[in-house]
Amino acid sequence: MAREIQNIELRLLTPNDYHELREVMKDAYTNMQGSVWSEGHINSLIKKFPEGQVAIQINDQLAGCALSIIVDYDSFDDAHTYQQITGNYTFDTHRKNGDVLYGIDVFIKPEFRGLRLGRRLYDYRKELCEKMNLRGIAFGGRIPNYHKYAGELTPKEYIEKVRRREIHDPVLNFQISNDFHPTRILQGYLPGDEASGEYAVLLEWDNIYHEKRKAFTKKKVVRLGLVQWQMRLYKNLEDLMQQAEYFVDAVSGYRSDFALFPEFFNAPLMAEHNHLTESEAIRELAKHTESIVRKFAELAISYNINIITGSMPELKNDLLYNVGYLCKRDGSLERFEKLHVTPDEAKIWGMQPGHGLKTFDTDCGKVGVLICYDSEFPELSRLLADEGMDILFVPFLTDTQNGYSRVRHCAQARAIENECYVAIAGSVGNLPKVHNMDIQFAQSMVFTPCDFAFPTNGIKAEATPNTEMILIADVDIDLLRELHQFGSVRNLRDRRKDVFELRKKD
Repeated sequence: MAREIQNIELRLLTPNDYHELREVMKDAYTNMQGSVWSEGHINSLIKKFPEGQVAIQINDQLAGCALSIIVDYDSFDDAHTYQQITGNYTFDTHRKNGDVLYGIDVFIKPEFRGLRLGRRLYDYRKELCEKMNLRGIAFGGRIPNYHKYAGELTPKEYIEKVRRREIHDPVLNFQISNDFHPTRILQGYLPGDEASGEYAVLLEWDNIYHEKRKAFTKKKVVRLGLVQWQMRLYKNLEDLMQQAEYFVDAVSGYRSDFALFPEFFNAPLMAEHNHLTESEAIRELAKHTESIVRKFAELAISYNINIITGSMPELKNDLLYNVGYLCKRDGSLERFEKLHVTPDEAKIWGMQPGHGLKTFDTDCGKVGVLICYDSEFPELSRLLADEGMDILFVPFLTDTQNGYSRVRHCAQARAIENECYVAIAGSVGNLPKVHNMDIQFAQSMVFTPCDFAFPTNGIKAEATPNTEMILIADVDIDLLRELHQFGSVRNLRDRRKDVFELRKKD
């Protein structure tokens, strides 16, 4: 058949197609009486929703058709019937301002089956759904081989065996392979469908690009500005923040949406307390945290950029924590804590582990922040991914290349296993006049998942090692949505939640 095809055309159905369409329906539904739509039905569908009625034509001959309407899905019971969803076949249930594309019918002329024409029709429906910003597609799918097993299997058992490929069902197998997922059994859905026992499977496809209609929309291409900070001595807090503002100015000048600073970037201010013990010096450093956060909050607004402040020591009830802040450009603040302190932080500084773990909503999607050592614990980022995180920021501080390699490789693993972007930023140089902060090693980077839409090595951008600089990189959030749905492998979706469980404690 393929060698005889001269042209294939996908086009909208017209009233003039009815007589040819009627013959196609007769051929397609030889086992179901009364399944041929009348001319009045077809004309009504075309009049109400012309974009939803599409025909496929081979060599100028009608080969198949897909019919659909838009419905206000929540107004129907989950256990609806075909008669209810179509308004007793009047299609008065069609709503221009509805939210779900509901499939009324799909059929292919028998002589053209095997050419994957049905896939073309479903792809058109998906594109239409995305174009119209509908939240998904739904329909009741027949299970025409169920009558062979009705005496021994319930519909639920039958569907499970079809999903495991133990039973072949031509309709259900096709739907599942086209990314439709069964949600429930519909009893008495289509009277006269004896092959299916009058059962149907409610199948749904979610539009990952659907956006609720709001006064604003979140950005899809997000620009990240990473600050690879040079450790140097400063006279005072004002001088340090002047340098910080210089970098904020630089990355915002490139219209970045985020500025990421490293962990303990403010450590140079401990130089004036070097005569004290390490634990006393860092407590003196903690006294600057409130002023630094207040200044960053002002910079976020004035430079129109979201700032991840890196991290700083902070005293709370006389206990010392390693914390950071997300200063949003709308003026709001979010706080995050380092949950796993290193043995050195605990022993020398008396640092306490934090407790909070959550994602943050921004005008560029959901983000998460893990401070340095926390990135080496995969459970944390997986919990953030379950909350819908698109970008993970990792401010870090490492003295040796060994320590840096742990952060770098763990961060890259987080990007792959959680299907998200990961940005890491560290400090370089040395501070000979600050105990326990002598040297730093860093190479700031932006990591991506590893699939066809991303760099083959999973690295979007990388800074020059051990050099003071900024790193600018664009990340496309829509590519993550496609990966979640259509990736070569799907690490988030394919987890065996029937075998293990991961959750946060209250």
